Amino acid sequence: MALHNINPKKTKAWKKLEDSKNLLIKKTLKDLFNQEDNRLDYLSVELENIYVDFSKNIIDENTFNLLLDLASECKVEDSIKKLFDGELINETEKRAVLHTSLRNFKSAPDSISKDRKKIEKFSSDIINGKIKSSTGKRFTDVVNIGIGGSDLGPKMTVEALKFYKNNLNIHFISNVDGDHANDILKNLNPETTFFIIVSKTFTTQETLSNAVLAKNWIENTLKTKKVDNHFCAISTNIDAIEKFGINKDYVFNMYDFVGGRFSMWGSVGLSIAISLGYKNFEKFLIGAEIMDTHFKEMPLNKNIPICLALISIWNSNFLGAQNQAIIPYSEYLNFLPSYLQQSVMESNGKSVDRSGKKVDYSTENIIWGGTGTNVQHAFFQLIHQGTKLIPCDFIGFKKPLYGNQDSHNKLMSNYIGQMEALMHGKDSGEVISEMKSKGISEEEIKKISRYKVFEGNKPSNSILINRLTPETFGMLIAMYEHIIFTKGVIWNIFSFDQWGVELGKVLASKLLTEIESGKIKNHDDSTKSLLKKLKN
Repeated sequence: MALHNINPKKTKAWKKLEDSKNLLIKKTLKDLFNQEDNRLDYLSVELENIYVDFSKNIIDENTFNLLLDLASECKVEDSIKKLFDGELINETEKRAVLHTSLRNFKSAPDSISKDRKKIEKFSSDIINGKIKSSTGKRFTDVVNIGIGGSDLGPKMTVEALKFYKNNLNIHFISNVDGDHANDILKNLNPETTFFIIVSKTFTTQETLSNAVLAKNWIENTLKTKKVDNHFCAISTNIDAIEKFGINKDYVFNMYDFVGGRFSMWGSVGLSIAISLGYKNFEKFLIGAEIMDTHFKEMPLNKNIPICLALISIWNSNFLGAQNQAIIPYSEYLNFLPSYLQQSVMESNGKSVDRSGKKVDYSTENIIWGGTGTNVQHAFFQLIHQGTKLIPCDFIGFKKPLYGNQDSHNKLMSNYIGQMEALMHGKDSGEVISEMKSKGISEEEIKKISRYKVFEGNKPSNSILINRLTPETFGMLIAMYEHIIFTKGVIWNIFSFDQWGVELGKVLASKLLTEIESGKIKNHDDSTKSLLKKLKN
């Protein structure tokens, strides 16, 4: 077995953490800050342009040290070495996990360096108009067709970094929803539209359906069968690509050792390179490499991904949190929560450990979120006064991109204010005093004051970045990737397979035949009923 098989509940640290929990649940965050003058010294880490403060968690120095002991007992540092050394840690698929090699500039394999050069040349040729359409026109629009990691990563990054984009318009089609695909195509000119088809096997139902739709659109509107100028493919299935009609020079590699949700650092990121220009795409990779080096080399107690992973495990396995909210205070990062839903829950949404046994402890949380300040007027009511413990990651930036300091000051006052409110809350004494100062009657105070009380003591992490750039965004995404890995190691699960995605797809394929033929086979009554209603 490449990774160690260690049940975390059997470790000495886990048992001591259970005892520590029983002591800490009697304390508040305000108590902990009052008792520890050195709290920020051991519960914050800074790396170049990123400052991470996890002091607003219900934890003390002894508990933090026990979490570090848990990481040591579960062999996290040795597992990190195995990850970067390319050992077959994705054991159920007998693969290495080397998405980090796609952003390695110090010792990248020749094949990856060659791929980068091809991405650089191809993206530059599209941007500069050297590659033209079948009618000799420059491309104005590029459509990425993929699903899952072939869609969410590039779409999130193009949106996050659109401040740096060029004059090309980038669009994304993923869902096998003809209405959505046609809605995008209806506003495009087929003479000036280029398509990137992303599918490792070139057989993914959603991607191939949309690729065929796009091909038919080009052929029918331009009255031509010569479509090879309008398509490139990122895949390993050369025969299927040639059969589709794509120029073999327009084909880019994918690797077995890179899972889809970690693939945008390579050829799957072609749409990013086309949108931002290759130099900015390279800065994005370099930022991720900075975080990779930090993750490999820093000790446990000053290692950002490890510390945040341990805090998440504490909140989940010991304090009972089942959710985690991702709250970026930048509208540019509006796809980040969706991206992390996939990468985190697809990776660690597992219930069988590395020995094949059912786990008897909680694994991954439900990930959700949205951008501040919008979400303050939506689900923050639940976080502040609901019945569930929901730790939050707050992501903010010191400097705005357009220099509007007045708006940015207001944004960041909310960023800091929400974390302070979650920590401190507002007790009944404060509420009553405030109501009295406004001249509200005793009767009214008695009637409604309890509804204005905030318990506080809600945990949060602050991730404060100097400025949103390709480099800092690369650092941020790589940070979350390494948090995923660290938690998977400690939970003793395989983070890099995704068998849970398969069953519904297999059934959908069988059901499609029944829907198209009208011949319904043996199913439960509910399924039969739904199939019959589709015929009406």
